[in-house]
Amino acid sequence: MSTAPVPRPTAASSWPVGDVTVHRIDEILLPPATGPWLLPGATPGLVAAQDWLHPHFADDKGTLHIDSHSFAFTLDGLRILVDTGIGNGKQRANRAWHDLNTDYLDNLTAAGFPPDSIDLVILTHLHADHVGWNTRKSDGDWVPTFSHARYLTARTEREFWAGYDMDEARAQMFGDSVIPVEEAGLLDLVDVPAEGADIVPGLRLLPTPGHTPGHIAVRLTSHGRTAVITGDCIHHPIQLAHPAIGACVDIDPRKSETSRRALLASLAGTDTLVLGTHFAPPTVGHVTHREGGYRLSPVHTDTR
Repeated sequence: MSTAPVPRPTAASSWPVGDVTVHRIDEILLPPATGPWLLPGATPGLVAAQDWLHPHFADDKGTLHIDSHSFAFTLDGLRILVDTGIGNGKQRANRAWHDLNTDYLDNLTAAGFPPDSIDLVILTHLHADHVGWNTRKSDGDWVPTFSHARYLTARTEREFWAGYDMDEARAQMFGDSVIPVEEAGLLDLVDVPAEGADIVPGLRLLPTPGHTPGHIAVRLTSHGRTAVITGDCIHHPIQLAHPAIGACVDIDPRKSETSRRALLASLAGTDTLVLGTHFAPPTVGHVTHREGGYRLSPVHTDTR
């Protein structure tokens, strides 16, 4: 898989949700080979047949556009970051993620969220492309990037990986991006029941298991408006048209599909803003019904 940078389309990077502004913090647009590897069921012909995916989410030949970014916002006085991307200088088996050197922290600061200002980091799950900026290298050691923040994930998630027989690559990822946060005493584990778990007023964690056992989506509510950050319950908008398409790295593919269908059914036809953790720009939209399935109607509002 090529590691060459991919040009990022110009698009909105912040959106209003009530009186909260959600910012997309850009890391990298992943190489074209990511799609066939990650979502093997999303064949070029199947993707090309969904004309609404073009040009933002796929090209007319059926090549998927897949992004890596985080979301940041301020709610109830807390400066919150959801997922932390791939990170710089991390040694990864996936060549597209290996030893990156991106402007992520500069982008975070430019959006008004310098690392030392972050109060809460929510991790939808503990995969390499969601925990990478948990840490950064300092004097040869991996130390928490957001040293004044609490890091939070589902208890089910951390306990699953604690009992998992990790291969070398995953163990290395935990060693450089998860364990240093734990050893610093900054990681909090939250029980997330079926109805979800409220963290602060207006912020709820929604259980969406399958991709990983403790995977969560994040729901934000402010002044009667609602947004949902998908995490990897939905990797790409093609999964709205074909919810049966799963990721090659789903721990429980059947449960992942069940979670995806339930989330989509709850969102379809509502004014809830859907923020895709891997959706290429324009990234955000509303779920609408289409030909027995769903589609994403993009929202291009930029509040900058």
